Parts: sequence; C-alpha cells; structure tokens
Amino acid sequence: MSKKRYSIYLQRSLALKFESVTGRRKGGKSALIHDALRAILEPQPMPGINDALVRRLDELNRTVSRIDRDNAIVTETLALFVRYFLTITPPLPQSEQEPARLLGRERFEVFVAEMGRRLAADRRFVSEVLESIARNEPDLFATISGHAPLERKPESLPDGAALTAGEDHA
Repeated sequence: MSKKRYSIYLQRSLALKFESVTGRRKGGKSALIHDALRAILEPQPMPGINDALVRRLDELNRTVSRIDRDNAIVTETLALFVRYFLTITPPLPQSEQEPARLLGRERFEVFVAEMGRRLAADRRFVSEVLESIARNEPDLFATISGHAPLERKPESLPDGAALTAGEDHA
C-alpha cells in the first residue's frame, strides 16, 4: 500500500499531549495519527446503540400518538361545546347586551386567573374529573369501555380515587 506524506502543525499544548501518548504507545506517531483518522473517518457501529435508538424512537412514537389522540379529543370536545353553546344561546335584546358584556369580562378574568393558578401548580382538570368520576361513579368507566369496573385503591391517589382498570398512564 502506498503512503502519502503530510506536514501538520499542532498547538503546543496538543503537541505535548501527542508526544506523551506516543511515548507510552507501541508504534510511531504516524501509526497513532493513522488510527485516530481511521476512527473519525470510518466509524465502526457500536453494538447495542441501534437497538437503544429503536426502543427510544418507539417510545417517542407512542408518546406522540398519545398526544395526537389527546389533541383530537380536546378539539372535538371544544367543537361540540361551541356548537352546543351557539345552538342553545338565544340572542340578547339590545338593552341587555352591555350588562352581559360586563359579566362576560368578569367571568373571563376569573377564568384567566384560574388558568394561571392551574398552570403554575401543574394541575390538570381532566385528571380531577377522572378522579372525581372514579371516586363517585366508578362503574361509569366500565359501562363506557365494556371492561370490569374500576377498583378503588385509597393509597394510590389523593382523596382515595384510583383508576386501575384500563387506565392510561401518560
């Protein structure tokens, strides 16, 4: 195999490390540079890395699928609520519109304040609703999903609520 000669310049600190390593290693400086360049330019696959990446990508795919499903549920819920609200709410007479706007503004301020508190505390309304249903009407989940009724485990959730049959831990 033919070889090609190169001249390189190294910073003093790197040159001292290079000299130190070549002094402890079998082979010359050329062999060390050859091995280092081969490791960088022709990387070898590391055993187990691909399997770990595939497992992690599968986990991420399941997470994204769950987020997509939850987003679809939220979107449909909001759309149904808006349609229902617009269907049942009659138009107000002109004389009642200003008081209704003021009341709406007050309610909106309360809503924004509550959202701020919930986001700061990382409390989810859906979790509270599910815990409330599990506590007050545990057979409701079984009726809807066709599964066995939920069991109660007082130690697993606050206020004695637990979701154990067919629950989804996100």
